[in-house]
Amino acid sequence: MNEFDYQQLDEIIHSRIRLAIMAVLISVDEAEFTFLRDKINATDGNLSTHLKKLDEAGYIAVNKSFESRKPVSRYLITQKGRKAFEMYVEHLEKLIKK
Repeated sequence: MNEFDYQQLDEIIHSRIRLAIMAVLISVDEAEFTFLRDKINATDGNLSTHLKKLDEAGYIAVNKSFESRKPVSRYLITQKGRKAFEMYVEHLEKLIKK
């Protein structure tokens, strides 16, 4: 019987907040910063840090604009991020089944 290799879990995604961000973004076309913040119940600073890490990994993209002179950031999952999330879920399923 093969042991589960925990190193197969994507360390970028394997954080509660980043996992929550990815789970939300996989189910929507895009999400504003405030929507993500409220949905996963994170502070602005904490959410920003995790969004930056996901962005740097190429798992999400951000579109920044202004609406009525207010900055608005919208986030979406990239193809690379979608594939990484799907692989993460597959690895978790393997762990659960063992």
